[in-house]
Amino acid sequence: MTHLSSAVPASSAAPAARELPVTGPHLVADAAQLRARGISTARLTARCAPGGGWQRLLPGVFLLRSGRPTTEERLHAAVRYARRPPAGRARGVPAQPTSEESRDPGTVAMITGPAALALHGFPLEGPVGSLATAERYDVLVPRTRRLRSTAFVRIVRGAELPVPQQVTGVPTAPVTRALADTVAELSDAGAVTRLLGCAVREGYCGTGALLAELRRCGLMNRPCVLDAMETLLREDRGVAEERLYRMVEESGLPDPAWNVELRLPQGPSLGTVDAYWPEQAVAVELDTRVHRPGEAHEPDATWTESARKRERLELLGITLLHLTPRKLRDAAEQQSCVVRTALLTAADREPAAYVEVLPR
Repeated sequence: MTHLSSAVPASSAAPAARELPVTGPHLVADAAQLRARGISTARLTARCAPGGGWQRLLPGVFLLRSGRPTTEERLHAAVRYARRPPAGRARGVPAQPTSEESRDPGTVAMITGPAALALHGFPLEGPVGSLATAERYDVLVPRTRRLRSTAFVRIVRGAELPVPQQVTGVPTAPVTRALADTVAELSDAGAVTRLLGCAVREGYCGTGALLAELRRCGLMNRPCVLDAMETLLREDRGVAEERLYRMVEESGLPDPAWNVELRLPQGPSLGTVDAYWPEQAVAVELDTRVHRPGEAHEPDATWTESARKRERLELLGITLLHLTPRKLRDAAEQQSCVVRTALLTAADREPAAYVEVLPR
């Protein structure tokens, strides 16, 4: 976890705290909160004047002390700015409640991008920068919010917002969303590969969850993102193969032919599989593919390459089972039952056509 340093001693906030108690560890408040506590516009203006002891950090957001704001205060100010009630809401309406469950969905906001990764404890280097030196913080809001980026806040809009996580008291986007919003601003392929690779290898998120978020954010049409994810999935395949070997051994399944190509005698190749039981005509294939834009996904006239492969094999009486790395990791016993059932029921099926089994 990244610990955010405080640039101002806690004692400097005491005078403001006695005059106007503010909930939470930071003396940051928005105009609606101050009005609800009886602070008039004239008094607020006077307190934010030179020598008044307070300062305006962002439009409608104030720090109730003098001196340089800490990183925490700037982060809280950024979120408060983005959570202000939409324009047109009546003056004098009490500030929004602090609990996420009761908050107006239209004013939900959370820190995302590099600052969110730093809050999650992510080791940020190179083009991503660091929270300590950040000049701007990305704040994720609903797509319908009419807010402008200003000062140290950059507004990021999303159609589907995740549930924010409280990290050191700051509403923060989950790691996968923070990664997606960071990658969206990167153009260097090497930086994208290092960033996503670090996230998975260091255990901040899984490849599947990251892939789903990148797709949801429309980033899988970028060549650098595709290349990075394919690298990670190749690494995942190596781990999945180890798990497949272990599952077969520990479940007492008969030994298959590993990593082979199936071919009709003197005919075309039927494709490669990760495991094949010739006597039962059962094959297993690990599914670790990333679909690139433009690949065939026709729902009627044709099939994806994987579906066509399955269709060809099944026409020859060969059962093809698709196992994913996630299933092998989270439900290995269940997957071994699937394979065992296919092997045991082979005698109930029509005999399969003869195929050649060649090393891959």
